[in-house]
Amino acid sequence: MWEQLLPGLRIKLFMTFFLGVFYPLVMTGLSQLLFSRQANGSLVMMGNRVVGSEVIGQNFTKPGYFHPRPSSAGSGYDASSSGGSNLGPTSAKLLRGAIKLDDKKSEVVDFDGIALRVVHYCVENNIPYESSKSLEGFKDIGGNLDDVKLIKALNDNRAPLAFAPKIPIPADAVTGSGSGLDPHISPANAQAQAGRVARTRGVSVNQVNELIAKYTERPDFGFLGEPRVNVLKLNLALDKRFPHR
Repeated sequence: MWEQLLPGLRIKLFMTFFLGVFYPLVMTGLSQLLFSRQANGSLVMMGNRVVGSEVIGQNFTKPGYFHPRPSSAGSGYDASSSGGSNLGPTSAKLLRGAIKLDDKKSEVVDFDGIALRVVHYCVENNIPYESSKSLEGFKDIGGNLDDVKLIKALNDNRAPLAFAPKIPIPADAVTGSGSGLDPHISPANAQAQAGRVARTRGVSVNQVNELIAKYTERPDFGFLGEPRVNVLKLNLALDKRFPHR
Protein backbone atom coordinates (compact mmCIF):
# COMPACT_ATOMS: atom_id res chain seq x y z
CA MET A 1 0.00 0.00 0.00
CA TRP A 2 2.79 2.44 0.92
CA GLU A 3 4.46 1.75 -2.41
CA GLN A 4 1.34 3.21 -4.06
CA LEU A 5 0.79 6.11 -1.62
CA LEU A 6 4.36 7.41 -1.24
CA PRO A 7 4.86 8.61 -4.86
CA GLY A 8 1.63 10.62 -4.67
CA LEU A 9 2.55 12.00 -1.24
CA ARG A 10 5.99 13.06 -2.47
CA ILE A 11 4.49 14.81 -5.48
CA LYS A 12 1.96 16.55 -3.26
CA LEU A 13 4.63 17.79 -0.85
CA PHE A 14 6.88 18.92 -3.71
CA MET A 15 4.10 20.77 -5.54
CA THR A 16 2.89 22.34 -2.27
CA PHE A 17 6.38 23.70 -1.59
CA PHE A 18 7.08 24.68 -5.21
CA LEU A 19 3.74 26.35 -6.01
CA GLY A 20 2.83 27.50 -2.50
CA VAL A 21 6.22 28.79 -1.27
CA PHE A 22 9.01 28.91 -3.87
CA TYR A 23 7.05 30.23 -6.88
CA PRO A 24 5.21 33.04 -4.95
CA LEU A 25 8.47 34.17 -3.35
CA VAL A 26 10.27 34.27 -6.71
CA MET A 27 7.40 36.16 -8.39
CA THR A 28 7.17 38.61 -5.48
CA GLY A 29 10.91 39.21 -5.61
CA LEU A 30 10.94 39.74 -9.38
CA SER A 31 7.94 42.08 -9.27
CA GLN A 32 9.54 44.16 -6.55
CA LEU A 33 12.80 44.24 -8.50
CA LEU A 34 11.40 44.95 -11.97
CA PHE A 35 8.00 46.61 -11.31
CA SER A 36 8.23 47.96 -7.78
CA ARG A 37 5.76 50.84 -8.21
CA GLN A 38 3.10 48.69 -9.89
CA ALA A 39 3.59 45.82 -7.43
CA ASN A 40 2.94 48.18 -4.54
CA GLY A 41 -0.33 49.52 -5.94
CA SER A 42 0.74 52.30 -8.35
CA LEU A 43 0.27 54.75 -5.50
CA VAL A 44 -0.03 58.48 -6.17
CA MET A 45 1.82 60.68 -3.68
CA MET A 46 1.53 64.32 -2.69
CA GLY A 47 4.66 65.00 -0.73
CA ASN A 48 4.81 62.23 1.85
CA ARG A 49 1.07 61.54 1.72
CA VAL A 50 -0.68 58.86 -0.32
CA VAL A 51 -3.70 60.38 -2.07
CA GLY A 52 -4.79 57.40 -4.15
CA SER A 53 -3.83 54.89 -6.80
CA GLU A 54 -3.50 55.24 -10.56
CA VAL A 55 -5.46 52.03 -11.07
CA ILE A 56 -8.33 52.43 -8.58
CA GLY A 57 -10.83 55.21 -9.16
CA GLN A 58 -12.17 57.48 -6.45
CA ASN A 59 -15.11 59.84 -6.36
CA PHE A 60 -15.00 63.60 -6.92
CA THR A 61 -18.20 65.60 -6.55
CA LYS A 62 -17.15 69.26 -6.21
CA PRO A 63 -17.78 71.38 -9.32
CA GLY A 64 -14.13 72.45 -9.56
CA TYR A 65 -13.00 68.89 -10.26
CA PHE A 66 -13.52 66.41 -13.05
CA HIS A 67 -16.01 63.75 -12.05
CA PRO A 68 -15.40 60.03 -12.67
CA ARG A 69 -17.78 57.46 -14.11
CA PRO A 70 -20.77 56.31 -12.05
CA SER A 71 -19.88 53.43 -9.75
CA SER A 72 -21.89 50.53 -8.30
CA ALA A 73 -19.02 49.30 -6.13
CA GLY A 74 -20.54 49.40 -2.65
CA SER A 75 -21.74 52.92 -1.96
CA GLY A 76 -19.53 54.09 -4.84
CA TYR A 77 -15.84 53.43 -5.54
CA ASP A 78 -15.56 51.01 -2.62
CA ALA A 79 -12.50 48.89 -3.43
CA SER A 80 -13.70 46.17 -1.01
CA SER A 81 -16.95 45.74 -2.99
CA SER A 82 -15.81 45.82 -6.59
CA GLY A 83 -18.54 45.06 -9.11
CA GLY A 84 -21.11 46.40 -11.53
CA SER A 85 -24.84 46.87 -11.14
CA ASN A 86 -25.57 43.45 -12.74
CA LEU A 87 -28.60 45.01 -14.43
CA GLY A 88 -29.35 44.09 -18.04
CA PRO A 89 -29.62 46.60 -20.91
CA THR A 90 -33.44 46.37 -20.93
CA SER A 91 -33.81 46.72 -17.15
CA ALA A 92 -36.25 49.50 -16.18
CA LYS A 93 -34.25 49.98 -13.00
CA LEU A 94 -31.05 50.57 -14.96
CA LEU A 95 -32.72 52.90 -17.45
CA ARG A 96 -35.02 54.93 -15.18
CA GLY A 97 -33.86 54.23 -11.64
CA ALA A 98 -35.79 53.07 -8.59
CA ILE A 99 -36.69 54.29 -5.12
CA LYS A 100 -37.22 52.49 -1.80
CA LEU A 101 -38.26 53.13 1.79
CA ASP A 102 -35.50 53.56 4.37
CA ASP A 103 -35.68 52.57 8.05
CA LYS A 104 -37.70 55.71 8.79
CA LYS A 105 -40.19 54.90 6.02
CA SER A 106 -38.95 57.81 3.95
CA GLU A 107 -38.54 57.50 0.19
CA VAL A 108 -34.90 57.46 -0.90
CA VAL A 109 -33.03 56.57 -4.09
CA ASP A 110 -32.38 52.84 -4.42
CA PHE A 111 -30.65 53.13 -7.81
CA ASP A 112 -30.22 56.35 -9.77
CA GLY A 113 -30.48 54.98 -13.31
CA ILE A 114 -29.12 56.26 -16.61
CA ALA A 115 -31.94 58.75 -17.27
CA LEU A 116 -31.33 60.56 -13.96
CA ARG A 117 -27.60 60.61 -14.61
CA VAL A 118 -28.26 62.24 -17.98
CA VAL A 119 -30.37 64.95 -16.29
CA HIS A 120 -27.65 65.75 -13.76
CA TYR A 121 -24.89 65.65 -16.37
CA CYS A 122 -26.72 68.13 -18.59
CA VAL A 123 -27.58 70.50 -15.75
CA GLU A 124 -24.13 70.39 -14.14
CA ASN A 125 -22.28 70.94 -17.42
CA ASN A 126 -24.68 73.39 -19.09
CA ILE A 127 -25.46 70.97 -21.90
CA PRO A 128 -28.59 72.03 -23.84
CA TYR A 129 -31.55 69.70 -23.46
CA GLU A 130 -35.24 69.23 -24.16
CA SER A 131 -37.62 68.30 -21.35
CA SER A 132 -41.35 67.62 -21.42
CA LYS A 133 -41.63 69.28 -18.00
CA SER A 134 -39.71 72.16 -16.44
CA LEU A 135 -37.02 70.97 -14.06
CA GLU A 136 -37.96 73.83 -11.72
CA GLY A 137 -40.83 71.66 -10.52
CA PHE A 138 -38.38 68.99 -9.38
CA LYS A 139 -36.25 71.17 -7.11
CA ASP A 140 -36.30 71.18 -3.31
CA ILE A 141 -36.41 74.27 -1.10
CA GLY A 142 -32.62 74.58 -1.43
CA GLY A 143 -32.85 74.80 -5.22
CA ASN A 144 -31.31 71.36 -5.79
CA LEU A 145 -32.85 68.69 -7.98
CA ASP A 146 -34.90 66.19 -5.97
CA ASP A 147 -33.82 62.79 -7.26
CA VAL A 148 -36.79 60.95 -5.75
CA LYS A 149 -39.24 63.24 -7.57
CA LEU A 150 -37.33 62.86 -10.82
CA ILE A 151 -37.22 59.06 -10.64
CA LYS A 152 -40.95 58.99 -9.92
CA ALA A 153 -41.58 61.22 -12.93
CA LEU A 154 -39.33 59.12 -15.17
CA ASN A 155 -41.26 55.98 -14.15
CA ASP A 156 -44.73 57.53 -14.41
CA ASN A 157 -46.65 55.13 -16.64
CA ARG A 158 -49.29 57.70 -17.62
CA ALA A 159 -47.14 60.73 -18.44
CA PRO A 160 -43.44 59.96 -17.96
CA LEU A 161 -40.90 62.75 -17.93
CA ALA A 162 -39.22 62.89 -21.34
CA PHE A 163 -35.71 64.33 -21.17
CA ALA A 164 -33.11 64.33 -23.93
CA PRO A 165 -29.84 66.22 -24.48
CA LYS A 166 -29.55 68.15 -27.73
CA ILE A 167 -26.01 66.95 -28.28
CA PRO A 168 -24.54 63.46 -27.75
CA ILE A 169 -23.31 62.63 -24.26
CA PRO A 170 -20.28 60.32 -23.86
CA ALA A 171 -21.46 56.86 -22.82
CA ASP A 172 -18.96 56.63 -19.97
CA ALA A 173 -20.45 59.76 -18.39
CA VAL A 174 -23.66 57.93 -17.46
CA THR A 175 -22.65 54.25 -17.33
CA GLY A 176 -20.46 52.45 -14.83
CA SER A 177 -17.64 50.02 -15.53
CA GLY A 178 -17.77 46.31 -14.75
CA SER A 179 -15.55 46.76 -11.71
CA GLY A 180 -16.99 50.07 -10.50
CA LEU A 181 -13.40 51.19 -9.94
CA ASP A 182 -12.39 52.53 -13.37
CA PRO A 183 -9.90 55.37 -12.77
CA HIS A 184 -10.31 56.76 -16.30
CA ILE A 185 -12.84 58.73 -18.31
CA SER A 186 -12.88 59.36 -22.05
CA PRO A 187 -11.36 62.57 -23.44
CA ALA A 188 -14.85 63.51 -24.70
CA ASN A 189 -16.24 63.17 -21.17
CA ALA A 190 -13.45 65.35 -19.79
CA GLN A 191 -13.98 67.99 -22.48
CA ALA A 192 -17.72 68.11 -21.75
CA GLN A 193 -16.89 68.91 -18.11
CA ALA A 194 -14.19 71.48 -18.98
CA GLY A 195 -16.58 74.45 -19.00
CA ARG A 196 -17.84 73.78 -15.47
CA VAL A 197 -14.32 73.26 -14.14
CA ALA A 198 -13.04 76.39 -15.88
CA ARG A 199 -15.86 78.59 -14.50
CA THR A 200 -15.34 77.31 -10.98
CA ARG A 201 -11.60 77.92 -11.08
CA GLY A 202 -11.79 81.25 -12.91
CA VAL A 203 -9.75 80.20 -15.95
CA SER A 204 -10.51 79.79 -19.64
CA VAL A 205 -11.90 76.61 -21.18
CA ASN A 206 -8.89 76.52 -23.54
CA GLN A 207 -6.52 76.37 -20.57
CA VAL A 208 -8.43 73.45 -19.09
CA ASN A 209 -8.60 71.66 -22.46
CA GLU A 210 -4.83 72.02 -22.80
CA LEU A 211 -4.45 70.24 -19.48
CA ILE A 212 -6.84 67.51 -20.61
CA ALA A 213 -4.78 66.98 -23.78
CA LYS A 214 -1.60 66.80 -21.72
CA TYR A 215 -3.02 64.08 -19.47
CA THR A 216 -4.73 62.06 -22.20
CA GLU A 217 -3.18 58.59 -22.32
CA ARG A 218 -2.91 56.92 -25.71
CA PRO A 219 -3.88 53.29 -26.42
CA ASP A 220 -1.34 50.80 -25.09
CA PHE A 221 1.24 49.95 -27.77
CA GLY A 222 -0.67 52.30 -30.05
CA PHE A 223 -3.63 49.97 -30.68
CA LEU A 224 -4.84 48.32 -27.44
CA GLY A 225 -7.77 50.10 -25.83
CA GLU A 226 -8.99 53.67 -26.28
CA PRO A 227 -7.55 57.10 -25.41
CA ARG A 228 -8.33 57.84 -21.77
CA VAL A 229 -7.79 60.37 -19.00
CA ASN A 230 -6.88 59.42 -15.44
CA VAL A 231 -9.27 61.45 -13.27
CA LEU A 232 -7.09 61.55 -10.15
CA LYS A 233 -3.95 62.65 -11.99
CA LEU A 234 -5.89 65.29 -13.94
CA ASN A 235 -7.49 66.70 -10.79
CA LEU A 236 -4.15 66.85 -9.00
CA ALA A 237 -2.71 68.71 -11.99
CA LEU A 238 -5.68 71.12 -11.81
CA ASP A 239 -4.95 71.90 -8.16
CA LYS A 240 -1.31 72.48 -8.96
CA ARG A 241 -1.77 74.67 -12.04
CA PHE A 242 -5.12 76.37 -11.30
CA PRO A 243 -5.61 76.41 -7.52
CA HIS A 244 -8.98 77.51 -6.19
CA ARG A 245 -9.21 81.28 -5.76
